[in-house]
This record gives sequence, structure tokens and C-alpha cells, in this order.
Amino acid sequence: MKYEIVNLEEKFVVGISARTNNNSADMSNIITGLWTSFFKDGIYQSIQNKVNHKTLGVYTEYENNENGDYTVMVGCEVGSESKEPTCVKIPAGKYAKFITRGDVHLAVAEVWQEVWKMNLNRSFVCDFEEYQNEDVKNTEIHIYIGLKE
Repeated sequence: MKYEIVNLEEKFVVGISARTNNNSADMSNIITGLWTSFFKDGIYQSIQNKVNHKTLGVYTEYENNENGDYTVMVGCEVGSESKEPTCVKIPAGKYAKFITRGDVHLAVAEVWQEVWKMNLNRSFVCDFEEYQNEDVKNTEIHIYIGLKE
């Protein structure tokens, strides 16, 4: 799977979050529930100071690697650090950037399946998905995997 190495400036994201684990039987339900709540409960509309219209799925606070607990967040990038309880910082640094297009559920799952097989020098500090548009059947998604420096 093709990707490019990019250096990103720090970003701040406000939204809703939960703790889960890739080995948990309800991991998929937890993540799907966050996405559903984010849009149906008006959270997207309530976020102040969005820098763009994109939605992000953020994975952070890894216990150890992809096998431990981590925090998953659905949110929007904001202009500066917020006092909101669900504000996380995506740290500046080096990331592997993957681009996929298609059905939002299938396309993202396919990329993650490939990422888990790859020998990337992952930092396990922060990874995120950036959804470029709102068409769930045909969207462009940029997936950033944090790398060690």
C-alpha cells in the first residue's frame, strides 16, 4: 500500500471520546456509537472555532501498542487549544499519510488492515483519520499514522 511521509504541525481537536481496545468484543460498537452521537446529537454543530468542515477520527493515549487500550475520539480541528474536556492535541511530527476513497466504513477498514500488517516505525502517540467530505458512500479519507522520529 502506497503512502508518503509528511511532517505536520500540531493540531487541536474537540469532540467526544471513549476508551476501547482492538481485542474488545464491543470495540466496533463503541466507535460506531461515537460517530452516531457526534452527528445525531448535534455535537458537530456545537463545536466553536472550527478551522474547516472536515471531521477527524483520532486514536491516542495508547496503553502500549495496537493491542492495548487507547482513546478514540471523533471531532473537528479547532484554531487553538480549548478548555473543553474533550480537546486533544495531535502532536507535530512525522506521519505516514495514506489516502483512500470509497465507502467510509469499507475504505477505512481496508487501510487499517494493511497498516497493521506493515512494518512501520509507529510511535503509538497519535494516529488520525481526516474525512475530506461528508459523502459516506464516496469520500476521500486521509489517514495519518504517527511515526518515531
